[in-house]
Amino acid sequence: MTVLRPDGPVAPEPVPEEPKRRWNAPELRRRVLIGAIVTWAVVITAVVAVRGGGGDPAPAAARPSASPSASDAPLTVAEIYQTLTPSVVLIRTTGHDSQNRLEAGTGTGVIANADGTILTALHVVDGAESIELTYADGTTAAAQPASEDPARDIATLTPDKLPETLIPAVLGGGSRVGDDVVAIGNPLGLTFSTSSGVVSGLERVLNRDQGEADIEGLIQFDAAVNPGNSGGPLINDRGQVVGIVIALANPSGAGTFIGIGFAVPIGAALGGTGEGDGQSPPL
Repeated sequence: MTVLRPDGPVAPEPVPEEPKRRWNAPELRRRVLIGAIVTWAVVITAVVAVRGGGGDPAPAAARPSASPSASDAPLTVAEIYQTLTPSVVLIRTTGHDSQNRLEAGTGTGVIANADGTILTALHVVDGAESIELTYADGTTAAAQPASEDPARDIATLTPDKLPETLIPAVLGGGSRVGDDVVAIGNPLGLTFSTSSGVVSGLERVLNRDQGEADIEGLIQFDAAVNPGNSGGPLINDRGQVVGIVIALANPSGAGTFIGIGFAVPIGAALGGTGEGDGQSPPL
């Protein structure tokens, strides 16, 4: 560098050059070989880094999508709701009581077949003079009773019109005490609501009034249900409808949920005694 002095800058002294080293033939060959090995190692490292260890890159995971098919893995409550809500309907009825007063009722149903057949609780539509369905996409349609099973409080309905996209639920699957379940319905007029809980008992008996026979073999569960949930699906964590909600227990007779609901097993609801096979059989 330039050194400043009182009488002005002075040029730096030249740095002596390092004498050039001369390699003998054996040492030169050894150095060339080492250089070639280093270059080869760098190339191999680069190839490994690009190829990820020599294997093909893993394919990107598929994004989940709603499907009416049962899942092979447990679903979250949100996933169950997203998958099953298109298969659930709001049922509104009108009729006259014994004193000829107009009555209106609300319940729930589930699309149980590719022809649009609705599965619900018989007491939701029993005696109704008009039945109106509202699908999840907002489509409305009148419906007519198709079949009744008073012994199990089960009925089916035939819609006069179907929504643009019809998604039947998957019916089937057994239940065990402790299994996770989800209920979707229209409690107290709050349309398309969901709640979750567990199966809390099996083979329960529902005692009915007015001389009607008891209903046996029911699923007991603790997912919250209230008037308006009747006829709606009880769903397991694979997205299968395992039962049809028909009642709740309340010793006070107030008709509000205190932690015990009842559902007809899906096999019995379809007229059999089994659990169903995870399909949508003809009704």
